[in-house]
Amino acid sequence: MTTEYKKPLPRPIHAKLTAPFWEAAKRHELMLPRCTNCDKFHFYPREECPRCFSQKIEWAKVSGRGRLHSYTIIHQTAQRVFQDDAPHVYAIVQLDEGPRMISNVVDSNMKPMLDGLEMDMPVVAVFDDVTPECTLVKFVKA
Repeated sequence: MTTEYKKPLPRPIHAKLTAPFWEAAKRHELMLPRCTNCDKFHFYPREECPRCFSQKIEWAKVSGRGRLHSYTIIHQTAQRVFQDDAPHVYAIVQLDEGPRMISNVVDSNMKPMLDGLEMDMPVVAVFDDVTPECTLVKFVKA
């Protein structure tokens, strides 16, 4: 866990709707919403399935495995408070279960992985306990 984390943390607009995601991350598990009508996972969490519009949604644990779909290396951050973390990898990960997630690609020390990135590279979720209340989902090369 990073000591004295002073950067802004994610603030979900719908905290109740996304609570299962954040609670699972604290347990170092990746959970996503799944429609029980069409049996498809989706991300970001929402009240109805983006495919069939059913409101029959449940949360299920997923593998955390996927592939690097797209990425860019950020050298100049939008917020000054993150400038010391630059450069970092802003990535879209295609999860094996279907949905895509935006996250960061890091090495085993939670530092940005700047070398060796390849499109379609296998990745797996890791969990960065930035505060006792907040764990961020990031990805490492599998």
